Amino acid sequence: MTRTARSFWLEAPGRGAVREVALPVPGPDDVLVRTLFSGVSRGTETLVFGGRVPENQYAAMRAPFQEGDFPGPVKYGYLNVGVVEEGPERLAGRTVFCLHPHQTRYVVPAAAVTPVPPSVPAGRAVLAGTVETAVNALWDAAPLVGDRITVVGGGMVGCSVAALLARFPGVRVELVDADPGRAEVAAALGVGFASPADALGDRDLVVHASATEAGLARSLELLRTEGTVVELSWYGDRRVALPLGEAFHSRRLTLRGSQVGTVSPARAATRTYADRLALALDLLADPALDTLVTGESAFAELPELMPRLASGEISALCHRIRYDGEDTGAETRGGA
Repeated sequence: MTRTARSFWLEAPGRGAVREVALPVPGPDDVLVRTLFSGVSRGTETLVFGGRVPENQYAAMRAPFQEGDFPGPVKYGYLNVGVVEEGPERLAGRTVFCLHPHQTRYVVPAAAVTPVPPSVPAGRAVLAGTVETAVNALWDAAPLVGDRITVVGGGMVGCSVAALLARFPGVRVELVDADPGRAEVAAALGVGFASPADALGDRDLVVHASATEAGLARSLELLRTEGTVVELSWYGDRRVALPLGEAFHSRRLTLRGSQVGTVSPARAATRTYADRLALALDLLADPALDTLVTGESAFAELPELMPRLASGEISALCHRIRYDGEDTGAETRGGA
């Protein structure tokens, strides 16, 4: 008896398809998960879709349950929420989050899934991977009570960072983006908003997440003397030029990279990857984060949807994929 499921594959840069895949038989320490929702990360995932992962980053950019290799064919993705249909008693029937690609059903080790708290709706839980990135960034940035902080780039990651910063006591947060439509998102998150030209200066900390050269240069301009920019953008294969010959040295500015692939050194001795993800899911109890889900489509629409997300035709933060009504799996008998 062979179980099958359907998964989304990048066949070649710019072209995707849904494939039928065989599922392994779950072992005693595995779970079989039926997907409820997955999320498209418009930053990293659309760069992957466009074939823009540099060859020297192929290993670093592998997703936990990726199949195939860059630039394709490859099954890629890492925002998945589903229900455990088979597995250890402590997980059976639970809604869980997993760093798994877009697939109707899948089998993974039980240790690879994290239960979603009852206070977090399954549809919101697809944001867990991005909120986890924001948690790690703030461990790196170490903001202080009363800091003046700007987040440049109102995409999925930048808005997640702004949402968490809004909870810090006394911190004055401004979200900066070239799209005036992001003002509504900022208001829903409880932070200020400005265009790049009108952004407040003399900032203690700037978190940059616009993935643009202009955004990073503007981030440096907004700092006070001895301020810090934490860089969250991933540029793929693009080169970035910066004005480091101007006031960068005289003002003793700091530019620091942050990446979710490792637990921040500030917490690595006391927190695991599992701890960090569980914290992100707890933080998703805040309904204000629903504003980061800006669109929804059926799983079967992914091959047509991804080119539109990658080109910017659809301007999304997190685009959610729903699996209700999908043929989530089948059993077929093999013959001799």
